[in-house]
Amino acid sequence: MSWIIISLVIPVILLLIIFAILMYNNLVKSKLKVENSWATIDTQLIRRFDLIPNLQELVKSYVKHEKDSLIEITKIKTQYVNADGIEGKIKAADDCETLFKSMFALVEAYPDLKANQNFLNLQNQLAEIENILLEF
Repeated sequence: MSWIIISLVIPVILLLIIFAILMYNNLVKSKLKVENSWATIDTQLIRRFDLIPNLQELVKSYVKHEKDSLIEITKIKTQYVNADGIEGKIKAADDCETLFKSMFALVEAYPDLKANQNFLNLQNQLAEIENILLEF
């Protein structure tokens, strides 16, 4: 009788151990996916911040824009780099988005700038980065 109980208990214990190992592996895999996704988002946001000064200089060459926007860009990038957590980085990215909208609104008033090849290249790079970010 004890052999029957042992022969039933051992496979159940082995199945539970295998199940626990599989669950642990899935959790680790999921955690790595999240970390990898955030690293990609972080890289793309930094690329976007790095394109801002180029866009700023191009716009300045056409419209003698104030220094305030360059100071604001620097402040937002510093805020992003020094952010403690994801929430701080998201806030800085949102602030950057608002700044982009104001710059592109300014560009609408200058048709020559909209047709400039350098501006179009920068705009395409930014669109590419935004598309990558939207995938996540």
